[in-house]
Amino acid sequence: MRNMCLLLSYDGTDFHGWQFQPNLRTAEGTLKDALARILGERPKLYAAARTDQGVHAKTQVVNFATERGIPVEGLIRGLNSLLPADIRVLRGGEVPSEFHARYSAKSKTYRYFILTSPLNSPFLRRYTLHVPQGLHVEGMERAIQAIVGVHDFSAFTKKSTSYRNPVRRVLSAKVKGRGEIIVMEIRAEGFLRYMVRNIVGTLLLVGKGKIDEEGFKAILESRDRDMAGPTAPPHGLFLWDIEYEPSLLFPPYRLGV
Repeated sequence: MRNMCLLLSYDGTDFHGWQFQPNLRTAEGTLKDALARILGERPKLYAAARTDQGVHAKTQVVNFATERGIPVEGLIRGLNSLLPADIRVLRGGEVPSEFHARYSAKSKTYRYFILTSPLNSPFLRRYTLHVPQGLHVEGMERAIQAIVGVHDFSAFTKKSTSYRNPVRRVLSAKVKGRGEIIVMEIRAEGFLRYMVRNIVGTLLLVGKGKIDEEGFKAILESRDRDMAGPTAPPHGLFLWDIEYEPSLLFPPYRLGV
């Protein structure tokens, strides 16, 4: 049995998220349909993250088991010839049997993009949140540092959702302005559902001067979702990068491209 791994990118605009749902267009379902045509079977897919409806993935990692002996290069070419234009297999390879796209990940990085131009861009509107009034980037950068480290993120999870353990370790967090584009980046060992979008929504309150840095920290420490800001829309969010032990991913770095 081969343990196969694929690196994907997709535009989440027209997908109802990653996870398969009957009668809905999902990234997982689309990939499974293509794999079934090539392999003659619908393998169970394990993904590094389950992106929500409208969320994009610059890097999504998937693994699955198969007994088929198709070469990696042929598998990637075949998949990309069958997949629609909004999802692509970038690389692939056979990985050790113990590799699991989700549980082997050391960290995941999300980026959220905001456009602050007076007018929205017809080219960026699907990938950035438009905030025409501008934002105080320096204040947002100072405020976001409060989430670095080990914290209970109950204030930033999906409302009415309970977790046995809402504690997560954030490894780094930053807000940077690049002209009219503001990028928020959070790298963590794991995330709660809507965690990034709720952090972004609350940071926007800082950027608009509605709360200060201490107010943001107080919301985090409150563990109360009702105190935090609104959930930021999904279209500005990207699953950006996933980190693994190098020995687990495509040894010895011969990728099927």
